[in-house]
Amino acid sequence: MDSAISSFINDFNFLMFLLFTLMYSYQFVYMFVAFKAKKDFKPEKQKVHQKKYAVIIAARNEELVIGHLIKSIKNQKYPKELIDIFVIADNCTDNTARVAKKAGAIVRERFNTDQVGKGYALDFMIKIIEKEYSSSKYEGYFVFDADNLLDENYIAEMNKTFNQGYRVITSYRNSKNYDQNWISAGYALWFLHEAEYLNLPRMVLNSSCAISGTGFLVHAELIKDNGGWIHHLLTEDIEFSVAQIIKGEKIGYCKSAMFYDEQPVTFTQSWYQRLRWAKGFYQVFAKYGRDLVGSIFREKHNRFSCYDMTMTIMPAMLVSSLSMIVNGFFYLAGFFELFGGKELIHVTTIAMLKSIGWYYGLLFILGFITTITEWRNIHCSGWKKIAYTFTFPFFMFTYIPISVVALFKHVEWKPIAHTVVKSVDEVR
Repeated sequence: MDSAISSFINDFNFLMFLLFTLMYSYQFVYMFVAFKAKKDFKPEKQKVHQKKYAVIIAARNEELVIGHLIKSIKNQKYPKELIDIFVIADNCTDNTARVAKKAGAIVRERFNTDQVGKGYALDFMIKIIEKEYSSSKYEGYFVFDADNLLDENYIAEMNKTFNQGYRVITSYRNSKNYDQNWISAGYALWFLHEAEYLNLPRMVLNSSCAISGTGFLVHAELIKDNGGWIHHLLTEDIEFSVAQIIKGEKIGYCKSAMFYDEQPVTFTQSWYQRLRWAKGFYQVFAKYGRDLVGSIFREKHNRFSCYDMTMTIMPAMLVSSLSMIVNGFFYLAGFFELFGGKELIHVTTIAMLKSIGWYYGLLFILGFITTITEWRNIHCSGWKKIAYTFTFPFFMFTYIPISVVALFKHVEWKPIAHTVVKSVDEVR
């Protein structure tokens, strides 16, 4: 085999790793900022103005879990007269609407098989609230998925951050089923890392955070100015975040507001969910990428937020996809006895194993640090906490084929069944 080809394969894989590391090197700074912030953190005790909120829950065939979410909302240490709960039973074929109504929510059913997705459901309910409940004068909308559970201080803590002037706020995302297997733990560990080692330092550095699907609060005036919930790509959460950041909005983070959600446990469920996420990220970049990247150079007040969000939605998937495609090409060439045949396969395999080792080390460090610092908030046995730090990098590696497939495959929104029926006390 030509030595030039061998050198190219080794250099290519090393350069991909180096490029990846350089693009995300600022997140190592985030980790040091987070360490200091966590050390200095003291919950606010001052009294603040208690505002009135509407809680919106989009639910599709969630009769098993929605009752526990509504109960956790009703158990909040916050004036009950200042919280109204609205549930959209969206294209349901079960008893979600009946269960939610019995639990004390205001329920509306929606049947629309053309406009499918959470964004459409949210817009449907927001318009109903603005039309039928305008006299309630809600100052903000909480958004949750039906499988969520709230810590009893959740709304009170979010209200404190809301009073600081933030018009969009995300929160601390924990898991109902961390201990089920390596897949649910992989999700949960990433969300913990996202909360404390991405959003917390962003908040400290006066940059913008990003909402993550559920567990967030939006000012009613912002929604009104937007003309409702107008984001309908496959990842409406990241689309919303990007759109607001481009406008100069700073999304806040409340680390003392904790909620729990359920993670997929089968690889099939996980594959299709993350395939939708990957496709959604591509869609967001296609729609907003030009303005987002342009804002890095034009907007002095939020250029770093735009850079950070650009790194969030695109480069990792592109680098992963490019690496897989190029290495896959050399594997096929070797299989068909081109450029050295079996020797080419051997060289490519060694180069990829080295790259995997480097990536594994980085991801393990991220997972290990997150596990140690969030130890008390992870609800499973100690040996599982340690074991899942070793499987976390493998979970993240599975994004690589997903990212490649998402480039070419048509993807539609599909619901994931939630079956972990627990109260907040049972989770803790």
